[in-house]
Amino acid sequence: MTARAAECRASVGDVVGAVARTGSAPSGAGRVRARIRRSVAISAGGVVLATVVFVALLAPVLATHDPIANNLVERIQSPSRAHLFGTDDFGRDVWSRVVWGARVSLLVALIVVGIAALGGAGVGVLSGYFGGRLDLLTMRAVDTMLAFPALLLALAVMAGLGSSLLNVMVAVAVAFLPRFARVQRAVTLTVRERDFVVAAVALGSTDWRVLTRHVIPNCLAPVFVLISVSAADAILVESSLSFLGLGVQPPAPTWGAVISDGRSLLQNAPWISGLSGAAIMVTVLGLNLLGDGLRDLLDPTLRGEGVEVRKEQA
Repeated sequence: MTARAAECRASVGDVVGAVARTGSAPSGAGRVRARIRRSVAISAGGVVLATVVFVALLAPVLATHDPIANNLVERIQSPSRAHLFGTDDFGRDVWSRVVWGARVSLLVALIVVGIAALGGAGVGVLSGYFGGRLDLLTMRAVDTMLAFPALLLALAVMAGLGSSLLNVMVAVAVAFLPRFARVQRAVTLTVRERDFVVAAVALGSTDWRVLTRHVIPNCLAPVFVLISVSAADAILVESSLSFLGLGVQPPAPTWGAVISDGRSLLQNAPWISGLSGAAIMVTVLGLNLLGDGLRDLLDPTLRGEGVEVRKEQA
């Protein structure tokens, strides 16, 4: 008993000494903020995403010309002070079309990820928690949808619905539902076996209370990472559909449509497709960096906390 008390006093002394060396014990929120500030991926991705959102919101101010107005007198002009990104085959200002295209891409990404996250994550949670025949049927349906690439599945949905902005968002959301359902089911299968969930069920809590108070809050971290990555994929799929002429119909400005307009002029006017492609690349890169940073932030095995603790103890 005396030896055990001595060990406890020594442990307390170590903790007090560590706190004294650091000045104070950082709170949980403080540690999170410190990790965010140290994360280059989150910082870089956040700056890129904030810049794209800023451009999209201020499109009416930043656009120097009407994005759909034709001016055949000024067709295929190289970038200049009057036309920052040059003009296309119809004399339309490419800078204005790229700026307005940011609105379409971000709107599609936001709606698609919202529908896919709510629908797919909901299906995954219910399937993983209740199991049985519900799990069997839903996962077989998810496996069937996962057998098709997202772009091909979106093309199939678009073929049945027709070409419009709303149909593009519905088609891409349907294509992204399975990935959220599969990830959320896997996380739910792990969380439902934890002691606090088992204890809540043993104490007589209803399934609804267990799901809303214990299961779902502990399943959100992977969803946040998947949202960031899926937003980038949604922009790529929407741009691909617009490039093929199956997305938002001309003359509406979208990044994929701008690339399609300039594909026949790559030798004489590479800026038409190149600058719009660069906008897609930078936006997707920012979202992927943000997703990687969130993964590192939320996954304790990647944060190196255990290594730091062992070093301090040593």
